[in-house]
Amino acid sequence: MLEQESFNPNLILPVGTQVVTRVAIKGTHSKPDRQAGAVGAIVRTPTDNAHTYRIRFADGDEASLRREQLSIRKQWQKQGLQLPEAVLADFNLYDKIIYRCIVGSRAFGLDDRDSDIDRRGIYLPPAEMHWSLYGVPEQLENNQTEECYWELQKFLTLALKANPNVLECLYTPLVEMAAPLAEELLAQREIFLSKLVYQTYNGYVMSQFKKLEQDIRTKGEIRWKHAMHLIRLLLSGITVLQEGIVPVRVEQYREQLLAIRRGDMPWSEVNQWRLRLHADFDRTFANTRLPERPDYAKANAFLIKARREMV
Repeated sequence: MLEQESFNPNLILPVGTQVVTRVAIKGTHSKPDRQAGAVGAIVRTPTDNAHTYRIRFADGDEASLRREQLSIRKQWQKQGLQLPEAVLADFNLYDKIIYRCIVGSRAFGLDDRDSDIDRRGIYLPPAEMHWSLYGVPEQLENNQTEECYWELQKFLTLALKANPNVLECLYTPLVEMAAPLAEELLAQREIFLSKLVYQTYNGYVMSQFKKLEQDIRTKGEIRWKHAMHLIRLLLSGITVLQEGIVPVRVEQYREQLLAIRRGDMPWSEVNQWRLRLHADFDRTFANTRLPERPDYAKANAFLIKARREMV
């Protein structure tokens, strides 16, 4: 689904950006009137959005306009291709959820009394929406209730890429609702496990630890909860390659992980543990029996079957 232009009052558009005027511009004796919808390019930007942009038109004429009087040309062209809110309301896509589960700290066994309940899952939109000009939202999100539901194709694509959040949805023990189609998917969840887990998990942990180390250098502080989940992710990845399942509960390492979250484990110790786990991950990768790639054909067959059921 195409997204509407979101107005960010703190974002300064750069020089050279093509824009469309939202207002008419009154001409003078030497300059013509311009209707709303005229196209120009930014030639001078303000220091903040309390001031105006200088816009130059194709004939060389210029005008000063405030941000709310402009639209970025590429986003202006998309208007009318967005899924109307009324259509979304008519379909009530939350009624199309076929799978709902709990992930996060409660599923890992790392929750406390202040932990949120993170619900994730899959929704399967009606065929009419897929056939329409507008398409379907890739996900439904409700930040207030900590819920997120991926459209089925998006969910399958992320799982095939070894996205850890999505794989954990398939293996969490806390399943609240599963329609027959979802149960069929869970019965063949191993088709998503492959050596890609090594690259995806490893790469994510390496980049995030680099950011944590940067936080230490620039801010002198550490996001301990984030560090805990990165260690947990490495432990999970090793088990996936060894056993061909995605572990969600962390009983064996619970106390160590909670010590990281509380900040009781020194950063040097956390980092050394990470490096040892990377080495274990490397060794496990060399010996894993998982295939090079997930089973794209089975995932595709499942998607086609699900689509047909919605016709």
